Amino acid sequence: MPIFVYKALKADGGISIGELEAADRAEAFARLDRGGLQPVTLDLKTEGGSGKSAAKAKAKEVAAEASSGPVKLKKKDVVMFTEELSELLNAGLQLEPALRVMENREELGMLKLVTKRLRQEVRDGAAFSVALRKTSPSFGDLYCSLAHAGEVSGALATILSRQAKHLVSLQDLQSRVLMALIYPFFLIGSGAAVVILFVTFLIPKLTMLLKSMQSEMPAIGQFMLDMSDFLKAWWWIILLLVVGSTVAFRAYIAAEQNREWWDETKLKLPLIGKVLRARFFVQFLETLANLVGNGMTLLRSLELSRDATPNLFLKNKIVQIIDQVGEGGSLTKTMKRVGFFPPLLLDMVAVGEQTGQIGESLERAAARYDKQLSKDIDKISALIQPVIVVTMAVLVGIMAYMMISVIFETIGGLNR
Repeated sequence: MPIFVYKALKADGGISIGELEAADRAEAFARLDRGGLQPVTLDLKTEGGSGKSAAKAKAKEVAAEASSGPVKLKKKDVVMFTEELSELLNAGLQLEPALRVMENREELGMLKLVTKRLRQEVRDGAAFSVALRKTSPSFGDLYCSLAHAGEVSGALATILSRQAKHLVSLQDLQSRVLMALIYPFFLIGSGAAVVILFVTFLIPKLTMLLKSMQSEMPAIGQFMLDMSDFLKAWWWIILLLVVGSTVAFRAYIAAEQNREWWDETKLKLPLIGKVLRARFFVQFLETLANLVGNGMTLLRSLELSRDATPNLFLKNKIVQIIDQVGEGGSLTKTMKRVGFFPPLLLDMVAVGEQTGQIGESLERAAARYDKQLSKDIDKISALIQPVIVVTMAVLVGIMAYMMISVIFETIGGLNR
């Protein structure tokens, strides 16, 4: 029978480490649960092959710890950290003990070092959000601002749980987009290879044949030859123009005076803009609902929601709301006066204000827009592949028509 190695939390908060025999992982989990233990790790015991990998992981950790600078994490590591920590906090552990449990785990890799530094910062009295910013830049401003909001409101576990779901959904979107692009990129590569083959090999051969027979190149063939000669002669200038334009554009939108224009433009892009707007509504409503639901004043909740918004255009909209609410205006009328929020959202917030259950209304609105966001993401994922396939089919078809026309006109010229 398989032997599982486990590390689990006792009812008194202590840690229990041991081995048990079970038919599978489900039975092992059930036995631990019956024993009053909450599993932290549960792995199948192996006799060999683990020494080398463990030594390699240890060496990597020691090398990373030798550097005192911020630690960069992969996106999947940030997701794993958020999920693990939110589960431990929801299980009733305080922040420092939860970080200590994560620090003692063997399979977290570089997260062990990050968790160790975070625990040291928190133990020394630093706020968790401040420790996140200091320890790793991979968490980002939005993540740290949400962590700060969770600390202030006492809902850190809830906010981390929702942030984990958000990060997982974002990863899922990126994976679906990547999978949808694999086949179109294969078509693009194949089409480019065919074009290069014809332009660099077949058409020059036909040109030589026509010159030897003193025949004229058809107009469409001459156009392709001219295009080929142009690209061969000036490809480096074209490449420099593309790279230079890209760098100049990135520098332009990175400038502080242009950021708001670019952030607003992104919200107006076809398809993507709709997703970005829905994502903002979900994030804004969930953050505000958490803060208000945990007893924080509406004005302070709006200020923290503003800090958790990376889009400068949207942040300025929230600033307008804060100014007017601070002067005594109602949230619904203020949001309507700002002019960015849709009527359905305003109606749901108005119901909450009238009934005195603003937190619940915000949560319902967030759930509604979360469903809408999932639908929009599914639509975009479903549209990407056929759009690219059709576009490439049209381009390859045009090139094939031009090449076949050259061949047939050349053959017709030879027959005459």
